[in-house]
Amino acid sequence: MNQANKSKQYSKVVLAYSGGLDTSVIIPWLKEHYGCEVIAVSADVGQADELDGLEARALGSGASKVYVLDLVDEFVEDYIAPTVMAGAKYEGSYLLGTSFARPLIAKKLVEIALQEGADAICHGCTGKGNDQVRFELGIKAFAPDMPIIAPWREWDISSRDAEIDYAEAHHIPLKVSRENSYSKDKNIWHLSHEGLDLEDPANERCYANPGFLEMSVAPEQAPDQPAYITIHFDKGMPTALDGVEMKPAQLLLKLNELGGANGVGIIDIVENRLVGMKSRGVYETPGGTIWYAAHAQLEMLCLDKETSHYKALVAQKYADLVYNGQWFTPLMEALNAFVRSTQEMVTGDVKVKLYKGNVQPVSVTSPNSLYSEDLATFGEDSVYNQADATGFINLFGLPIAVGAKLAGKTK
Repeated sequence: MNQANKSKQYSKVVLAYSGGLDTSVIIPWLKEHYGCEVIAVSADVGQADELDGLEARALGSGASKVYVLDLVDEFVEDYIAPTVMAGAKYEGSYLLGTSFARPLIAKKLVEIALQEGADAICHGCTGKGNDQVRFELGIKAFAPDMPIIAPWREWDISSRDAEIDYAEAHHIPLKVSRENSYSKDKNIWHLSHEGLDLEDPANERCYANPGFLEMSVAPEQAPDQPAYITIHFDKGMPTALDGVEMKPAQLLLKLNELGGANGVGIIDIVENRLVGMKSRGVYETPGGTIWYAAHAQLEMLCLDKETSHYKALVAQKYADLVYNGQWFTPLMEALNAFVRSTQEMVTGDVKVKLYKGNVQPVSVTSPNSLYSEDLATFGEDSVYNQADATGFINLFGLPIAVGAKLAGKTK
């Protein structure tokens, strides 16, 4: 294995530790090549059972100390919710599950590093992926001079099999096998799957096969009867499910349970990574898919046309910023201010039907509704003078008429 950069020596390094293959291998590697103390920092962003035994694994791999930070509520309320309010979807379908967790984790890594007097921060992201950028931009936003160690850009380990070889040689406890070592990322919002057979887009992934999906069932295995739920939003934030008030994180867990049971939120996409290549991934986002659909339906009722149309433009840029790790930037701060202002009137109830992978809004009500049945009715009304449309059309179509006359298209 190549030696690390010996021109720099570190006495204490804070590692973003997930307990997975990459970061488990990195702990002994850092100690071997930099001779440093390693403090493992794990962020609980809702990955549930993946945290089981994590502290013991980190200590068993050679860490001197382990932090497990409870960030679930902050993650949901300060990162997930604003992104949904923005309507941001990367390339129209990816709900940014991995992306918006990274800035929060990076911020906390800096806080621990400064608290511990560490002289470097390390992450386990590969040199091919997006997460290296997201972590490092987040670190630079709060500690611009902090050295960052990225082993995948230094060592000669070139594959997950080679990582497993290294782990076995160093007696590092692992939770993966060679046969099922998908690259995964899990939090309260989603679960991503990459690698192995997914690397060839020609390979169909059969979701009904056991052991692949974790948050959802395959749509064809979902119940034959639909499920109906009602979500209440207050200024864009979901605050109650079927009349029961709860914190957004608790509500999201319930939506995950309901959506997963009905096969909702499974996508198989080839996306354009920030580093230039295309990659294939399967994402499970059951609760998030429901949240997005319900919120969008309520906005249809509460936002005026110009705001709604302009917000769609903002959503695309917002998604790019989140995907690219540019959360802590002036533009993101400005866009968040705009999005927050659009949510002032987004209050009401949305009823949706869940059926075999589909989310269908069926009812929406709001005290701030801009919809007027009196104006829109096809029945008799006394509030709309249809004759007014003549003058409107003449003025609206005036440039077309002038152009036609110029082209000699007269009657």
